[in-house]
Amino acid sequence: MKIKAISLSIAMYCGIAFAAQNEQSTVPTQDQMSDRFAELALECVHKEYPNIIKHMMTGDQDVKTPKELYPAFYGCFDWHSSVHGHWLLTRIASQHPDSVHYKEIMASLGQSFSQAHIDGELAYFNREGTGTSFERPYGLAWFLQLTSELREWDNPQAKEWLATLTPLENKIVANLSDWLPKLSFPIRVGEHSQTAFAFGLMLDWSNTANNTAFNQLLKSTVTRLYANDVNCPLAYEPSGQDFLSPCIAEADLMRRVLPKTDYSKWLSEFLPTIPSDGSSDWLSVATVVDKSDGKLAHLDGLNLSRAWMLEGIASALPKNDKRLAAINSAAKKHHTAGIDSVIHDMHYMGSHWLGSFATYLTTERGL
Repeated sequence: MKIKAISLSIAMYCGIAFAAQNEQSTVPTQDQMSDRFAELALECVHKEYPNIIKHMMTGDQDVKTPKELYPAFYGCFDWHSSVHGHWLLTRIASQHPDSVHYKEIMASLGQSFSQAHIDGELAYFNREGTGTSFERPYGLAWFLQLTSELREWDNPQAKEWLATLTPLENKIVANLSDWLPKLSFPIRVGEHSQTAFAFGLMLDWSNTANNTAFNQLLKSTVTRLYANDVNCPLAYEPSGQDFLSPCIAEADLMRRVLPKTDYSKWLSEFLPTIPSDGSSDWLSVATVVDKSDGKLAHLDGLNLSRAWMLEGIASALPKNDKRLAAINSAAKKHHTAGIDSVIHDMHYMGSHWLGSFATYLTTERGL
């Protein structure tokens, strides 16, 4: 009944927002957007089906439902979307404690972050056959983003939840620390296995958690894999089902590890085609033609992630850099297109995850 009520609320809001946009091009307020994004996550974090699971089976005994496999993060279609759906709710609650959804958010997080549920998640990571590659690197990076949010949130309940999640966090960091020295090449794709985007979230976590050892390991890995890159083939982007830009994500990553003066020079060699005339045409906005196709719908996420990554790139350049106008112009166009897709897209193939990307953008999480 609650889900039906939420769905009706979202549908009514979308109709109002759509009409307003057509008539007056009204931009939703931050509160309206935050409420919208929270409703999307609340609808799915405890919705078990439909579901896609990544799970190695060695016998009949391993055939289990999503909730049996992942007792905390079984909703929102897949494990990683459930994790960043919980991050979304944590972010909204921490940044907007006056939200109309605050109490419901806290109850939802409390339901997921019980000791028994997190013990079950840790048991899955420790089971024979799971190995260290489960949800690597995308889902693991979002989990660290979730615990980062809990660390920064000045709330007693958040600290209790963080303590419950810490053993799983330790396991994930250990898995990643084992993997990073073995990674011979970066993974330059536009989907979940991309390393540049995940490394950015991981670096931000290492700073928040004050984990010097992991920070140094990650920075040395990033330098080894990316520092000498030049002439990224931006003209080949996007691929038809990207939700991350390999070139733009790498540029956003490197501003986290290079001093500003070095970064400006590196960016000139890495993306030499960024114009100095203020044009946004150098990076076209992507369009989704079938939102019911989960892979094609990825392009809505590409617009959102490009927008926040371009903002990140701009934040690391000198104020007099001639490329800033073009970078900011492209960011604005992608921002508008990305937010519009979340306000109006009601198909579950997008709604189960796009709210997290929209929240990351609108709350300026990575800046």
